[in-house]
Amino acid sequence: MTAGKLDVSTEHLLRELAPQVLGAVMRRYRNLNSCEDAVQEALIAAATQWPDEGVPHNPRGWLLQVALRRMTDTVRSEIARRNREAVAMEDSSLVVAPALYSEPEIDPDDTLVLLFMCCHPSLSPPSAIALTLRAVGGLTTGEIAKAFLVPEATMAQRISRAKQSVKTSDVAFQMPEASERAERLGSVLHVLYLIFNEGYTSSSGTELQRTDLSSEAIRLTRLLVKLAPGDGEVLGLLALMLLTDARRLARSGPNGELIPLDEQDRGLWDREMIAEGVALVTAAFSRGAVGEYQLQAAIAALHDEAARVEDTDWAQIQALYGVLMRMSDNPMAAMNHAIAAAMAHGPTRGLELLTPLEKDERLRGNHRLDAVRAHLLERAGERDRAVELYQAAATKTSSIPERNYLMLKAAKLRDDR
Repeated sequence: MTAGKLDVSTEHLLRELAPQVLGAVMRRYRNLNSCEDAVQEALIAAATQWPDEGVPHNPRGWLLQVALRRMTDTVRSEIARRNREAVAMEDSSLVVAPALYSEPEIDPDDTLVLLFMCCHPSLSPPSAIALTLRAVGGLTTGEIAKAFLVPEATMAQRISRAKQSVKTSDVAFQMPEASERAERLGSVLHVLYLIFNEGYTSSSGTELQRTDLSSEAIRLTRLLVKLAPGDGEVLGLLALMLLTDARRLARSGPNGELIPLDEQDRGLWDREMIAEGVALVTAAFSRGAVGEYQLQAAIAALHDEAARVEDTDWAQIQALYGVLMRMSDNPMAAMNHAIAAAMAHGPTRGLELLTPLEKDERLRGNHRLDAVRAHLLERAGERDRAVELYQAAATKTSSIPERNYLMLKAAKLRDDR
């Protein structure tokens, strides 16, 4: 390990432990703002000390103790401030009990409780999802803004307002009753979906994938299945994650380079994970009402069950994306629908379907639209225009592996002319 710098495995460990530690501190102190600040300080301390001193034997306990000491200081400071202001009132919630110095037991479900708490009905769904991605997923404000297709400053304000709403509403840190869980479930599922996506394809940085995020999303979704075993969308989301994550080993080369779906070695795909995912999506469809995650899982299953890329049932995939588009005004679904149409009926048809998306403000500055158009133009034989768009897409992504892949595509097309 280089002195003064965390290695990748330790960074992943910190991301994995952060929501667990936050949940334990929240169980004692309730105040999300202060607790999150305390955990962030503990993470900074770890990032500063561990490279030189080594990762402690009990890293979670180490982080928890540092966060608790920070909360002790915060509480004492607040008591002193109130005394200075001569507030004639005793607030028992601010008394520092002797038990403070013992390490509280971490409930393995604390992260799930934290997730449901952040998705409280007092928040709008977009605000609840953004807050949970920050507190539970550990995503940066910039990463969350990209997921929502909004400016980073807008997202920062949204998260700040959401934290204040949680504080003023005095949300209890406990698993809600079944009726309340049902009310919050849609936001919870969307959060887990976005955390998984960020883990499966990182929006920025040198790594193509962040398995700590995708694995945690799968773990939490498995817990949700136990809580709501009869919900088709919960089953559908778990199926989607498994069917997608089954391809993880084939998605990158020995140097971390991106390998697109049509070039992957399908022998590296995890067949046990695929079988579980197919069984889950089959069970989900048998529940009656069909939702967005079930449809996406069905599409993933069609990809995974094709022994060769030539065997992919693109017509069926196009039809499923068509249904998905009618359920949700999501430009990414429309883009994937265009790709499926191009594979089923030729690149010209796909390019026609992409044209309306060029005016969609949500895709302004997003590299994927340029990358997809470049791919279809390449298939249509318009290489010069494809080169321009591959290069344009490369300048818009913050992911180094994606940028390298797009630049390589442009270079190969130039050399082949």
